[in-house]
Amino acid sequence: MRAVLAGLAAIGLALTNIALLGVTVVVFALVPVPFLGMALVPWTMTLVRKRADLERRRAARAGVLVPRPYQPPPQRAIPGGWRRFRWIVTDPATWRDLAWLLPGAIVAITLGLISLAVPLYGIAGLTLTPLWIWLGTDWYGYGAVWSIDTFSEGLISLPQGAAILAGGLWAAPWLRRVDAYFARLLLAPTRAAELRLRVTQLTVTRADTVDAQAAELRRIERDLHDGIQARLVSLGMMIGLADELIDRNPSAAHEMLAEAREASGTALVELRHLVRGIHPPVLAERGLGGAVRALALSLPVPITVDVDLPGRLDTPVESAAYFAVAETLTNMVRHSRAHTGSVSLRHADSTLTMVVTDDGAGGADPVAGTGLRGIERRLAAFDGTMALSSPPGGPTVITMELPCALSSPRTTHSSGTG
Repeated sequence: MRAVLAGLAAIGLALTNIALLGVTVVVFALVPVPFLGMALVPWTMTLVRKRADLERRRAARAGVLVPRPYQPPPQRAIPGGWRRFRWIVTDPATWRDLAWLLPGAIVAITLGLISLAVPLYGIAGLTLTPLWIWLGTDWYGYGAVWSIDTFSEGLISLPQGAAILAGGLWAAPWLRRVDAYFARLLLAPTRAAELRLRVTQLTVTRADTVDAQAAELRRIERDLHDGIQARLVSLGMMIGLADELIDRNPSAAHEMLAEAREASGTALVELRHLVRGIHPPVLAERGLGGAVRALALSLPVPITVDVDLPGRLDTPVESAAYFAVAETLTNMVRHSRAHTGSVSLRHADSTLTMVVTDDGAGGADPVAGTGLRGIERRLAAFDGTMALSSPPGGPTVITMELPCALSSPRTTHSSGTG
């Protein structure tokens, strides 16, 4: 039934295709008019792209994935300016969208009418006999196709109508998929467009990775300068004072050496924390599963960890996955007010899937600055993705995926609670 309603919606949306096509023709005719056409074309094509994006979402609901093929907008482009106009008209996806409007409307209207007409025809057959009995034998039904003269003919219309109705409801989802496949012919990116988008994505990812590494180096430099370096300087001064006092005041020298020993221990602890922030030793020793379990044990919130990794990951991917989970759990402790949480690590089909859930207040938003954007950038450096589900009131479910292969095969299936 939902597919039948989707066919009805497709008919209505097809009419907007025709309207958008007419508006676009008028707008492009106004391009020679100074400033007017240059301002109207990007605005009109924005509407066309929104309509195309809506069709892509409808196709996705029908099980047909249609990626967006558009080139990223130029930076600091003025609305109505030449750069934005050139960005629109030089993007091949613009012309593919326009080429889809009319054929897409024709196909959608045709298939939508079929998906509506067949079930309605079956319903007519089901209701024909009751109407015939109620209105009398002089009534000839729904025209010549379903007209009946005898009660036995009316009884035959019942199974016929039921069969047609069932066939129409069965065929409606397939008709919707045909419509989606036709949309994919023109709305999906071409091979050349996919390559351009891939190059653009890699450029952005590389820039983000370089920025993240630079920020990490600055953090390490700041921690070394303000923390460990200051303690080592203080430690050297204490040892120097103790050396001067060793002959004149041995007891004071011993106290100074005791303070120096305590300061050296503190510096060692800080150094271990700094190394753990770069690459935790437990990650190198026990792998991703063991490192996540150790991390869960150190948190104030009980965390259930379930790991199914039949091998080790490459070191860079393993480190990225660990810190992505660590940042997610840190955000959970700081912001979610959760009482319990869980982490699931799975590897299948050359993809590492990490799912972090909690029973907190929900409402997590990457735009709100809770560290989720940093996790996205960290995963994007390895072509990874992050999906967030966090309705108000919870629960929050963060699903992270990293395409990767396993090395050093070994069985690491286990679960536990931190």
